[in-house]
Amino acid sequence: MKTATTIEEQIQLLHSRGMEFPNEEKAKEILLDIGYYRLGFYWFPYERTYPAKNNRNHKFKDNTSFENVVTLYYFDHDIRSIIAPYLYRIEVNFRTFLTYTVSNRYKNNPTWFADPRIVSSDFVAYLPNCYKTICKNEAIKHHHSKYINDIYAPAWKTLEYMTFGDILYLYSSLKDQTLKEAIALHYNIRNVDVFENYMGTLRVIRNLCAHGHNIYDLKLQKRIRKGPIAELKGNRLHDLAGGLLVLTYILNSISMNRVQDLRYKLNLLVSQPQISNIEDVIKDLKDFIKESK
Repeated sequence: MKTATTIEEQIQLLHSRGMEFPNEEKAKEILLDIGYYRLGFYWFPYERTYPAKNNRNHKFKDNTSFENVVTLYYFDHDIRSIIAPYLYRIEVNFRTFLTYTVSNRYKNNPTWFADPRIVSSDFVAYLPNCYKTICKNEAIKHHHSKYINDIYAPAWKTLEYMTFGDILYLYSSLKDQTLKEAIALHYNIRNVDVFENYMGTLRVIRNLCAHGHNIYDLKLQKRIRKGPIAELKGNRLHDLAGGLLVLTYILNSISMNRVQDLRYKLNLLVSQPQISNIEDVIKDLKDFIKESK
């Protein structure tokens, strides 16, 4: 069993594996601030056996600097900070459009999301457990205090407090295929399966951003399906550049101005002088900027 190590022991270990420390005192501050384990995700690309995850010897390539590892860490943080608001914009827009479209299709059924004639029986069975969390919100509590006989609050209230994953599950559970197609077409996608895959991809990236996970080396477990985005092929079906192409494609159907804002901010990020030291590691993002012009 491995045991805890001091900051000094961690630096000594990294030294022995070939990492250079231009300023050890500063490195101690950073290790105490960010943590050895978390930074490990950012020195992984500098290991000689990268990208292999099994049988690693943890030896570093020549001229691997602790400063470059830290630069990559903050670069990754900045990517998440930049794209998170645009992911949220898509999430809110999709939630709103789904609620508006389906609620107006079933005007006389404000809780259509609980009706087995409209959504799958699996979703109906899942809903009570989901609603336990939704009920904790003050607006929903207020609704039930006023309408004591309602099992669920109307869609325009309930869906507001569903997670992005629950909203996507609800969409996939709609029984009316033409309704699903109309919603997908709003985002310029004709194939429902492709639309669900694109939105599922964005949900994965959104969750990684929300939980501070590294995304500079994103490798999606579920590949992005081929569809209206011509550049999606090869590695793009799994990597960060592919995910960002999906993000900008969906965002473009909501606001072309926001797409331009996003590209500008990402281009500004990769143009910083210190980024030149980690160019090989951030190739996916630089490829996206080049391919999406």
